[in-house]
Amino acid sequence: MTPKGILIIIGGAVDKGSFTEKNFDVDVEKNLNFFEKGILRRILNESLHKENSRIEIVTTASKVPKTIGKEYSRAFEHLGAKNVGILDIEKREQANDEKYVSKLRQADVVMFTGGDQLRLTTILGGTAFHELLLHKYQHEHFVFAGTSAGAAAASNNMIYQGSSSEALLKGEIKITSGLGLIDDVVIDTHFVQRGRIGRLFQTVASNPKTLGIGLGEDTGLLIRDNNSMEAIGSGLVILVDGREIKDSNITQVSLGQPISIEHLIVHVMSMHDFYYLDSKKMKIYAHTPVDDE
Repeated sequence: MTPKGILIIIGGAVDKGSFTEKNFDVDVEKNLNFFEKGILRRILNESLHKENSRIEIVTTASKVPKTIGKEYSRAFEHLGAKNVGILDIEKREQANDEKYVSKLRQADVVMFTGGDQLRLTTILGGTAFHELLLHKYQHEHFVFAGTSAGAAAASNNMIYQGSSSEALLKGEIKITSGLGLIDDVVIDTHFVQRGRIGRLFQTVASNPKTLGIGLGEDTGLLIRDNNSMEAIGSGLVILVDGREIKDSNITQVSLGQPISIEHLIVHVMSMHDFYYLDSKKMKIYAHTPVDDE
């Protein structure tokens, strides 16, 4: 079934509260300006009622939910949004509580903040909140936006642990089920800045049907119909396509040993480029030439 909703996944640089981070930045406000006028504006423009849309900020992944929630709310209001709320769901019982579920029912947009994607799936997975989220995405003009952990958790399969430096050693990458809005992709964030391409290489080599998506900071993908993916923001999106892998030693080597992969395809997208999941084709945006003066 083709979903009626829109999926916007963003590479991060907002919440430093993830367990995978080395430094915890309590001054998270300083990290929000990077996409206030770009990606957040696009989220508003794609929503059903634009500035009048009901927006809920879901802070479940974050270690600083009160801080990050207020900052996102302020950022959206700065862009003219008139109806912004914060859903600080910290326990599974809350995700089954009608108080929170009813707020989601009325929402036109949800914005999942960064933090720890495993918190998202363990707290929300299989709850009434999760079921309604999937229903709205399938059947309504509804925008699911997620940054960092919120993006990583959007797909059916989710990377939740694994260092960049040891990513191509067998067994270093840990994968579990995500929130399930889109199948046959796996999403990694803070991608270019933290050199995480090896994490996607191992993930895709483990199941070449899965398309690896690496999102740079201040960068995202806007996905319609679970097919058309448009690059948005100022950075790069890296796609790792394993369908034409010719050989790999991933099943032969022991845990902790290096992995070899032959003929892995990589695409690089920047703003306004498109990639189509059904045809596996990329369309590079035709920039208007600028005359030198």
